[in-house]
Amino acid sequence: MRLPTRLLPLSLSITLCLPATALADDEKPLSWALCPAGDVLPPFEGAPPSAGPDAPARNAQPTDIEGDLLSGTETEPQYQGNVALIRGDQFLGTDHMRFDTESGTYVAEGNVRYQDSGIRIVADRAEGDQDSDTHVIRNIRYQLVDRRGNGGADAIHLQGPQGQLHHSTYSTCDPSQQAWELRAQRIDVDSDEGFGVARNAVLRMGRFPVLYVPWVKFPIDDRRHTGLLYPSISTSGRNGFDYRQPIYLNLAPNYDMTLTPRWMSKRGAMLDTEFRYLYQGGRGTIDATYMPKDDLRDRDRGRFGYSGFHNINRHWQARASLGWVSDTRYVEDFSNRLAGVSASYLRSTAGVYGSGQYWSAGAMAEHFQLTDYTLDDSNLPYSRLPRVYANWEQPLNQWLDAGIWAEAVHFDHTERPGGSRLDLKPYVSARLAGPSWYVTPTLAWRHTAYRLEPELARRTGGETTPSRSLPVASFDAGVYFDRHTTLGGDTYLHTLEPRLFYLYVPYREQGTLPLFDTRPFTFSWGQLFRDNRYSGADRQTDANQLTVALSTRLIRQADGQEKLSASIGQIRYFEDSRVVAPGETPVEKGKSAWVADANYMLNDRWNLGASYQWDPKFRREDLASVRARYLWPGDGVVNMSYRYRRNLLEQADLSFLYPINPTWSVVGRYYHSIKDDKMLEAIAGVQWDSCCLAVRALARRYVRNREGELDNAIQVEFVLKGLGSAGQDTERTLRRAILGYHRDDLYLVPPSNTTPDRDDYDPNLIP
Repeated sequence: MRLPTRLLPLSLSITLCLPATALADDEKPLSWALCPAGDVLPPFEGAPPSAGPDAPARNAQPTDIEGDLLSGTETEPQYQGNVALIRGDQFLGTDHMRFDTESGTYVAEGNVRYQDSGIRIVADRAEGDQDSDTHVIRNIRYQLVDRRGNGGADAIHLQGPQGQLHHSTYSTCDPSQQAWELRAQRIDVDSDEGFGVARNAVLRMGRFPVLYVPWVKFPIDDRRHTGLLYPSISTSGRNGFDYRQPIYLNLAPNYDMTLTPRWMSKRGAMLDTEFRYLYQGGRGTIDATYMPKDDLRDRDRGRFGYSGFHNINRHWQARASLGWVSDTRYVEDFSNRLAGVSASYLRSTAGVYGSGQYWSAGAMAEHFQLTDYTLDDSNLPYSRLPRVYANWEQPLNQWLDAGIWAEAVHFDHTERPGGSRLDLKPYVSARLAGPSWYVTPTLAWRHTAYRLEPELARRTGGETTPSRSLPVASFDAGVYFDRHTTLGGDTYLHTLEPRLFYLYVPYREQGTLPLFDTRPFTFSWGQLFRDNRYSGADRQTDANQLTVALSTRLIRQADGQEKLSASIGQIRYFEDSRVVAPGETPVEKGKSAWVADANYMLNDRWNLGASYQWDPKFRREDLASVRARYLWPGDGVVNMSYRYRRNLLEQADLSFLYPINPTWSVVGRYYHSIKDDKMLEAIAGVQWDSCCLAVRALARRYVRNREGELDNAIQVEFVLKGLGSAGQDTERTLRRAILGYHRDDLYLVPPSNTTPDRDDYDPNLIP
């Protein structure tokens, strides 16, 4: 017997068509903690459990039908009393159901109930013709099961894959707390095409209508469709009223485009474009913006960006990250997030890169564009046009490794003379280790040769083809001690990890060599174990020095949590270092500053940390940093930090998210430069949360450029949980300002100043 099960999945698609917005991957998950625990529609008695991921397809499963009484004829059977149809995870229950097997018509009336893994539905009546695939369901209420959502409709009319939903509603709120509701007079749905059209849709906040849309087309599944996306509306002192309306263009299955017209009342009109493409061997994104006339700057403005890659084969990949802006104030004015933007310049790279088991190599070009209007092009780094590098390292036997770093690069600059450089560093290293110790002696030879433009050779006072060759020897050794100990009733693994690192490099005169891409590293923990204190190949420090360091940790064995980690180290210089870069303080015989770092977890809520550098020669602090974090119950967090670096900065930073109660919370940040006695950023805001609605309002004052000019901004955002948000993206601002605003961010580690870019050649790292 054919049973009326086709109408059920289609009715589900109609009820799902309104909430067509999904959260981005990096957004904070929605919280439904303030919602009542009960279901709008409780599970139906006799319904099967939800299907698991490995359950067979519904169409492949039999349909069982039960009832208290079977009457009628063979061609017109009638079921009465507790009628139940079950197929897989689908359940259809009613008080009375009759069929006409010859005509294909059916009627189900009286307490009609439907349930599957995604939805529950109750209705007064369902009828239809299966031969013509037409169905009508009346007086419907529904609840989504796999996510929040409930509502109702006067009637659903279905004709094959097409259907109409009349006088429908949708909300993620509990009916007892109906903070918002979306109503539509009629919704037409085509499940084959994957879209719906809503007519006379009204968004109501409580009893008041706040948004009316006479006609809107939207997707009802994961297929992409051309149409309007949610607009963004904001206001600021510099831009005035700011409206953005994204328009999505589904051009092909593997590429699309988003056009975003933008109008700012104080500046004018702008068009932003994003084009994305994807194919089997790669993907890419093109971003472009054009503003015909900016009333603030009295000129046209624009930018261009490209990021993408192509996999040539399993070893080689071509990739590029390109950027361009129309003027040096563009980044400041529009808070551009182009990849490769620093405080002063925009970096563009393109090249081919490869890697294998024992090697890596690449050929690339790199160019810089100035983005700081307070500087000129002479302040830009040298462009590398082109640059080729290759690294090889391979075990010779169970305890000996050999390898080589090699790089050839041509340096070019619009304001300064350039040249070419070849850098080679072959080395051999022994791997001697046991379960609790290691000894790694390394011997390398570094040869660097140049071909300079005549003007640069004259400036450096040397020849056009200078070179430098010298050996580099190091000895790295460490021991691991551990023991079990008990603190406060918890068992810990306590480690003690002493380490010695000896470095010897003879002196070579390098005053006639240019400085293309080389600068001294900021002294830090990582510098204790490098064989060069410079970032590039233009300078190789001479050294006769020994690093002594000690680390210790307390690791809670119940869960692996680190209760304590502490490290301290110092370099002992046996001779003066004679290699000095321009403006650098010479390294004299004696002891370096002590470098210390510690983190201590008082309990599961308090975490303390400190970094410190003390120079015993001058008896002064070179660096001090103190940080503390406290986690309030729920999502609350407070961060406090103090940072000091001699002759450079002294800053204090306080940020917090404080939940007053389950509904209200306050957020804030105060970031202050003690050295300049000036506020760098201040944020104050309030958040209100309910079962299905959240509102965030922020006031922000911040330094917007290198000249120290301050700007003000007010951001307001309404979040209709399960539907979308309107207003400015306050969450991005808060996530950047308050570490731990998302609890997943608590364990973010700031990038180290000794960690190279993934495509950078760095022969100064210890193999």
